[in-house]
Amino acid sequence: MAGAQRHHRDYGLRGTESLEAITKGLAGATWRLSPVQREHLLALMKRRNNPAAFHTALWLVLLVASGAWLWVTWLSWWSVPAAFVYGTLYGSASDARWHECGHRTAFASKKANDVIYLIASFMDIREPVSWRWSHNRHHADTLIVGRDPEIAYPRPTPYWRIVADMFGVFSTAAEFRKYGHNIMGRLSPDESTYVPPREADAAIRWGRIHCALFAGVLAWSVAMRSFLPLMLFGLPSMYGRWLLVVFGTTQHAAMAEDVLDHRLNTRTVLMGPVLRFLYLNMNYHLEHHMYPAVPYHALPKLHELLAHDLPTPYPNMRSAYRDILPALRRQRNDATFHLIPTLPLGGNT
Repeated sequence: MAGAQRHHRDYGLRGTESLEAITKGLAGATWRLSPVQREHLLALMKRRNNPAAFHTALWLVLLVASGAWLWVTWLSWWSVPAAFVYGTLYGSASDARWHECGHRTAFASKKANDVIYLIASFMDIREPVSWRWSHNRHHADTLIVGRDPEIAYPRPTPYWRIVADMFGVFSTAAEFRKYGHNIMGRLSPDESTYVPPREADAAIRWGRIHCALFAGVLAWSVAMRSFLPLMLFGLPSMYGRWLLVVFGTTQHAAMAEDVLDHRLNTRTVLMGPVLRFLYLNMNYHLEHHMYPAVPYHALPKLHELLAHDLPTPYPNMRSAYRDILPALRRQRNDATFHLIPTLPLGGNT
């Protein structure tokens, strides 16, 4: 029994578990949705330019201001707080913009969504074409082992790996391995499982563009004989990634795998206005997974409409981590363990 509990599953996209998920009907399956009146849902799904324009402009102003602060204080003690602020806005807050514009729900304008998505993809070190399809698969097969390419916490996940990826150690290395395949004119083997053949050339092209941009930043740094250009472009994706991981861990870590009810594999955590600005309301993650076509600015209202059918949300990140960290520790010895939220009476699966 103990040996079975310690059994490690195959999280790869080309292994036996992928075939088993298809055989079991878990791949591309129909998910349970909390009920909401159609007219309410249609109203919430309406896309608007103004909220995203304001939040994007504010983010860019703060990003440029903190970057200028880092530039003018370079190699002084003031560089430390400047780099912290700039890196967080660059390497963490960009992730939420990447995500929302990747769904093309942030703006009403498709072009605006795509421009911000491409910029944020470079900032996050994510080749934009393959990642759009990766995220589509993540939504279709959330935490389905062998199918979801974005399972961040395979069991077991030691704490040191979480800390390491706060500095982008594993995610950056994985992306540059993909870039290596792109330079050679092909997709990586995993990318080939979810990127449609018609999109392969575009993915390869954008991988090469990213490599050229990073090479340009490196050349700029060498020409200036200064580390500063790398601190402004490229390295913030690593030293500023910490908040991305802090946010991201609350989404699915230690939740159930291979279920077709988002209430069992995704959590919502309430946050204050500053964190919700940085995260673009993705703390309402359960609601987002149920209805991903609802723009981020409408998620608080969607949360209210669905609350009767959802587990009680965590009141803050501290309370969420009180459950998550012990659960991850327990999964070191019992890979079958996961957190089970309390569902409302009558809200069966």
